Amino acid sequence: MQLILLAVGRLKERYWREAQAEYAKRLSGTVQLEIREVEDEPAPDSASDAQRLAALDREASRLERHLRDRDGLVVLDIAGRMLSSEQWSGEYTRLLQSGFGRLVFIVGGSYGLHPRLLARADLRWSFGPATFPHQLARIMVLEQIYRGIRIASGAPYHK
Repeated sequence: MQLILLAVGRLKERYWREAQAEYAKRLSGTVQLEIREVEDEPAPDSASDAQRLAALDREASRLERHLRDRDGLVVLDIAGRMLSSEQWSGEYTRLLQSGFGRLVFIVGGSYGLHPRLLARADLRWSFGPATFPHQLARIMVLEQIYRGIRIASGAPYHK
């Protein structure tokens, strides 16, 4: 199965790029992983709701250029389902068996994701009510993919 991590924004700091590279290396023996980034929009705190929605729309258009009709979509969404690592492993297995051509994991930018992407998702996944920087969230997605695969295969993993 091909996995795509599709993210809004670039990893500018070396430590985020190194963490991403580490998980990409760990996953390289088990899945075909591709990481794609799209440009993020400015996200001032003073933006109106209309300005935020317009920014989300532009980011969504950039993300959608990378999507195919048969893709399974997993989006990171604070209002999504909270899953333990074991539950996530089960969801990952279910998604793999659902006949998708690829699994695409989307991590939005500072404002999150446009409602049309949330509506298209096969799984809206939450890491809980806390707010995380989207750079860290990207690394957390990769770590949980890795952990989920390890759990599903019966391999040892750090608890």
